[in-house]
Amino acid sequence: MLCLGIESTAHTFGVAIMRDKTELSSASDTFTTKEGGMNPPVVARHHIELKEKLLGKALSDAKVNLEDIDLISFSKGPGLAPCLHVGKNFAAELAKKAKCPLIGVNHICAHLEIGRMITGTKDPVFVFVSGANTQIIAHEGGRYRVFGETLSIGLGNALDKFGRIAGLGFPAGPKIEQLAREGKLVELPYVVKGMDVDFAGIITKAELLLKKGAKVEDLCFSLQETCFAMLAEVTERAVAHCDKEEVILIGGVAANKRFCEMLDSMCRDRGCKFHPVPLKYCGDNPVMIAWQGMLEHNYNRREEDLGTVEINPRWRIDELNAEWY
Repeated sequence: MLCLGIESTAHTFGVAIMRDKTELSSASDTFTTKEGGMNPPVVARHHIELKEKLLGKALSDAKVNLEDIDLISFSKGPGLAPCLHVGKNFAAELAKKAKCPLIGVNHICAHLEIGRMITGTKDPVFVFVSGANTQIIAHEGGRYRVFGETLSIGLGNALDKFGRIAGLGFPAGPKIEQLAREGKLVELPYVVKGMDVDFAGIITKAELLLKKGAKVEDLCFSLQETCFAMLAEVTERAVAHCDKEEVILIGGVAANKRFCEMLDSMCRDRGCKFHPVPLKYCGDNPVMIAWQGMLEHNYNRREEDLGTVEINPRWRIDELNAEWY
């Protein structure tokens, strides 16, 4: 099967083409700013301006024509509504031209399944940490279950919020990681409530300390150490509760080397295996959307009605049955 996947949930727009488990091409572009954050309508315009160019590159690199495509999949949710609409409309337009089925997939589920496929893991605990999402997930009882999550904002968005305050631009995560190498620990709130975490108060405290003259490097270091330790604690408890032997780190924040070090150390102490997903696939990417589309279509032949296809910006991972697992 030849599948074309379209990713457009937030700052990244991408098109990928896969034949079964083989990636033939992937073309993406990410919205960035030197200061401030994401304005959804502005980001959506970025996607509209680049969609045809990225499609052309993906088709050219894969050496196929649109008429050769057997299935088109797109990110149906969760995500930013203006961005999701761009991807959905483009996917529906292409499905009509190619005269092929269209399937909308859950963006978070696509992250998890590309992680399983790339790492070769079978039944892990997933640490999914991106911009808007921070969840500890495992497959139990026929579906994905959330065993812990943020009670306020996702860690990626929390770091980006601090980045805006500190004038680091967007995305702030890589700059925070770089500055943290020169920092020292200052006390920040450590907020773990049962199996859940809360980052909002940590960012508020960091902002207050910054206004009082604290060094940006020290705050970057402390944000990483505190937030990552909170997540490592909750992950360890999920591993014990679910009796799993593997942990996958997925999502944009998985690019942070310090986070990987902390989770790897925890896993070694527990005698389980840690699998960071390669950088190319840990953040938002269209390959995962193509793979998820094929998984679902091959299992139950589900497809969208081109006349009524919609997005679902608040679609939770625990609202769908993972029948293909």
